[in-house]
Amino acid sequence: MSLMHAYRIIRGQGPQSLHRIEVPPSSLGENQVLLAVKAASLNYRDLLVAHGQMGAGEARIPLSDAAGQVVAVGSAITDFSIGDAVLPIFFPRWTEGFPSEQALSLSLGGNIDGVLTTHLVVDQSALVHAPRTLSWEQASTIACAGVTAWHALFELGALPDGAHVLIQGTGGVSTWAVQLALAAGLRVTVLSGREEGIEHMVALGAHAAINYNTDPNWDETVLRTTGGVDLVMDIGGAGTIARSLRSLRPGGQVVTIGGVAGGFALSIDPFSLIGGKSLTGVVVGSKKMTKALIRFIDEHAIVPVIDTIFPFAEAAAAFARMEHGRPIGKVVIAIN
Repeated sequence: MSLMHAYRIIRGQGPQSLHRIEVPPSSLGENQVLLAVKAASLNYRDLLVAHGQMGAGEARIPLSDAAGQVVAVGSAITDFSIGDAVLPIFFPRWTEGFPSEQALSLSLGGNIDGVLTTHLVVDQSALVHAPRTLSWEQASTIACAGVTAWHALFELGALPDGAHVLIQGTGGVSTWAVQLALAAGLRVTVLSGREEGIEHMVALGAHAAINYNTDPNWDETVLRTTGGVDLVMDIGGAGTIARSLRSLRPGGQVVTIGGVAGGFALSIDPFSLIGGKSLTGVVVGSKKMTKALIRFIDEHAIVPVIDTIFPFAEAAAAFARMEHGRPIGKVVIAIN
């Protein structure tokens, strides 16, 4: 194979440091698979890596979410064949069970090179088959955003039938969460500061919506209209956690996945947890979770929300859209 094409970013210098490179092809081990990467998608985390707030190392091929086609296999490969549609998992070492230091030690686009490349060599153990029902671009939204939403909703304890969930935001994880919750028969209220985003979430099927710009005491509105929700998926961090906890019924749970409103540094009033409330952090998910999500996608014919698709040559524009465009759903880069 000739040289592979990829993008590299200088951690700490922002998305403007993104530049195209040529990479010699890697040798293929007996338990490895060579992918032609068909599409990749961006997450808020990729901006944090670019700005030096996450990840490790000076220069890195960015992004964690991709879909690709198997074009070559090592001599010991048993689970995949040439032509298969596959997804690399976010944490190559997290197969199942609770996260451990070992399981979380490697993350695509964080402390190892990511997926913004034309070809990728992946260990067989770090791959799953893609959904049968999705395009390359749609499938590329699963590994981080889709799995994070799945983990937040379904892996931390069974929600009761007809449970009510509050989903914050209108980005990739949030749109995934709304679609998954609705497919599971949950009641959904969405929280956003954008009318355009609210309209899109209601069109997806959300039962209610609150604009926090026009209703800054949104936690009081949630309590008044629902009696307290069973679960809040919180993306705001320090800026929203307190109100999220006040939005819960007794025994309810806040699952936090980000810090877009006020960052990650926060202090919690212990009295806000009285009544059996809980606060749990989620970090993407395991291979087992990824496979469970893919089965659910195929069973329920879920089609993820895509904001924009950029060609590989315009990867910088995709980063700009992610950072400044306030996308609804996922920003995707079509590659091969």
